[in-house]
Formats: sequence, structure tokens, C-alpha cells
Amino acid sequence: MSAWEPVGTQVSNPDRTILKGGRVVDPVNGVDGSADVLIDGGRVTRVGPNLEIEPGTVIIEVPPGCVVCPGFIDMHVHLREPGHEYKETVATGVAAAVAGGFTAVACMPNTDPVNDDAGITRLILDRAAQARLARVYPVGAVTKGQAGEQLAQIGELRAAGCVAVSDDGRPVANASLMRRALEYAAMFDMLVIDHCEDVSLAGDGVAHEGHHAAVLGLRGLPGVAEEIIVERDVTLSGLTGSPVHIAHISARGALDAVRSGKDRGIRVSCEVTPHHFTLTDEQLAGYDTNYKMNPPLREAADVEAMLEGLRDGSIDCIATDHAPHHYDEKLVEFDRAPFGIVGLETAVSICLDRLVHAGHVRLSRLVELLSVNPARVLGVPGGELTAGVPADITVLAPDLAVRVEAAAFRSLARNTPFDGWSLRGGVAATMVGGRTVYVNETVPGATAFDRRS
Repeated sequence: MSAWEPVGTQVSNPDRTILKGGRVVDPVNGVDGSADVLIDGGRVTRVGPNLEIEPGTVIIEVPPGCVVCPGFIDMHVHLREPGHEYKETVATGVAAAVAGGFTAVACMPNTDPVNDDAGITRLILDRAAQARLARVYPVGAVTKGQAGEQLAQIGELRAAGCVAVSDDGRPVANASLMRRALEYAAMFDMLVIDHCEDVSLAGDGVAHEGHHAAVLGLRGLPGVAEEIIVERDVTLSGLTGSPVHIAHISARGALDAVRSGKDRGIRVSCEVTPHHFTLTDEQLAGYDTNYKMNPPLREAADVEAMLEGLRDGSIDCIATDHAPHHYDEKLVEFDRAPFGIVGLETAVSICLDRLVHAGHVRLSRLVELLSVNPARVLGVPGGELTAGVPADITVLAPDLAVRVEAAAFRSLARNTPFDGWSLRGGVAATMVGGRTVYVNETVPGATAFDRRS
């Protein structure tokens, strides 16, 4: 099985199905309006208004006000298996993904053992096949053991099914090693994803270096520690001609470096998380460890820069950096708590509420950020509803009243700063390979999708 083939989501001789009467938003094909979507054999066959319905076709009336989009892809999640199944498993992670509207996820390699070996990659793919929910695209390690000393067997990881390499959670600190990683990965048409942080500047910081960290007595993580490594990676990408992707960008100087690279034709892309364009370091006042992540929450000027990057196209993707932790791990002093929050089940509602309804981006731009561009950057199928592509579909309810309830998450973890938030917009249903894998029963009429389960 190649790295980009559907994993665990094929249906034998599925019924011919038509999604009728919804608003279809497909930026790749320039579609934004009322249309039907015809599915046959688990693939999209036609999209258009008032399609003819052949006898025997299963008809699903799209609920009023709902939007049919190409399936959303989260290109940055941590599924924790193998090694940390008490935090999350592949099965619980993909259950959270489809409940959040994601038809595919790319999972980072910081498992135990690290995914620097083809056997670990195959185990993850096997677990995904057993779950039969979202597609899973493993990301292998850049270096053996993520130790930053010796390149992993990148060719073997590619052959086993990895779509990219990253030492996420740790930067590739050595510039020469990063250069070799870019050159070698390009030989296998693989992307290098980097966690950008100058460790000599970051030290043992736990919060953004600034006024609020100083007042709270928390050790600072300066934004320039991110900016310096982004500048380096952009320069190395220009030198090698190999693509580089900047994970979870958060500092305005780092985004300026990405813009500069793009302006010079360098093959650099980047992602931002919902928490980095929604929250600021002011939220740290209560020492709540659910606000502790790396990169840390930055100051208001950085958040505004992220919003501008989403508006002007400098930022390519939105990714969650879904990082589940056990309750007890977070229930300690702020300094001792692990970095990270979960995000798969809150991201779409936050994006609809804080980006679309707030007027920062149009819905078609949001589909680019969550579907079109992640597929393009990773080099995997998806991001469009073109005839012949797998019928991976996210159905949105843009005006749905949503209250975040962490206790109801499909994820094993509850570490979110958004618990109790009221948001406008959510997911009505999720389809993978033409098969319904999630239905939101709070959306009137959404149970019609159960006919395709």
C-alpha cells in the first residue's frame, strides 16, 4: 500500500448516492452555490445543480443551511500510539477527528518508540485500518530517535507509508543536518516539517517572554527563538530548492520570514493553530495549564499578525497540533505541566466563529485552509470534489449553536482551554470514501446521512 492510498475506509460495492440540495463549496473547481454531489463506488462522479437521479440511487437531502465541502485534513496531530495509549490511541484519535469534521489526519512521530522505523509506520497504518474512520497519514522522524544527530532512514519510511518527516516537538537544531534532511527528503518527494525553536534562546521557558510572564514569574520563551529558525529554514530551502513547512507558526517575525521567502519564490509553507489566532498570553493569569503549549500563546500583536496572514494568504493551512495528555499530567504546577492541548473536536467551530462569522475570511478561504492546501502541501489526495476523487466530504452547519463540552469528547483527553465556550458553527456530518463516519444528531435533518453508514 502506498503512503497516499486510502487507509481503512474502503466500502465494497457501496450504493450509488446523491447529496441533494446543499451549498457546495469547492474552491479548486470554482464551485460555491447550490449543487448536488453524486457518489458512486466511494468516489465523486459528478457535481452540479439538479443532477438526474437514476433508479436505485440513495438520496440524502442535505439539511437546510448546511454546506458540502471537500473533506478537511488536519496535517498536525499527535495520536500517541504506540507507547502512550493512556493519552490517546489511533482509534480514539480518529474518532475525535471525524467528530471534528476531519476526514484525514497526519500524525507526528513522537511516539514511543519514535516513528523512525518502517515497522512503527506499518503499526500505525494497521491501527488506522482497524478503526475504519479517518484516513491516517504517518509523518516519520527526520532523525533517529528524534535525537537530532543522525538522519533516519527516510527512504524506508516513505516506502512504508510516511508522507513527510519531522522531529516535531524538537527542532532540527543543526543547520548542516537540516540541509541534508531537505536534500535527502526531496529525493523521495517528501516534505520536511520543522518545529522552529532556537533551543539556546528558548532554554527552559514555559510561557511567551513578555509582560504577562514577568508578572506571573514564569520563565520566558521569546518570539525571536522561533523567528531565527524560520529564517534559517527559509534560507536553507532556497539553497537546496527543497520544500519546507513551518509547523504551528505563532510569532509575527516568523511570519514575516515566511512572507519574504514566498516573495522570493522559495518553497516554504506554514500552518497556524486555532489557539494561536484566538488566544493571547493574557489568559495565563490563572496559571491554568490548559493554556500551556509550545509555541506559547503570544501577545495581541502576534495574534493580529496571524489573522492578517490568514486574510492575505501568507498562511497556507490551519492545523490543530492536537496534543492529548492525561488529566493528572496537567494537574500540576504550571512549570511542570507538559505542553499541548487537544484540538480536533473544537477547531472547526472556532474557525467558523472567529474567522468566518467575524469577517476575517470567506467560507471558501476556510475550505482552502482546512482542505485544499493541506492536501497540496502534503501531496495527498483530497481538497476537491473533482470527478474520480475519493468521496471524502465534510458537511458544515455554519450557524449551529455549539457549546464546547470537554467531558463529551471522543478523544481520551480533555486538556482544552475552550471548555464551556459558546460558538457559532459546527459539523453536521463527515464522510470518508462515500461512507458516513460521523453524524451530529443536534443538527436537524443530519440523521439522513445515517443511510450511508
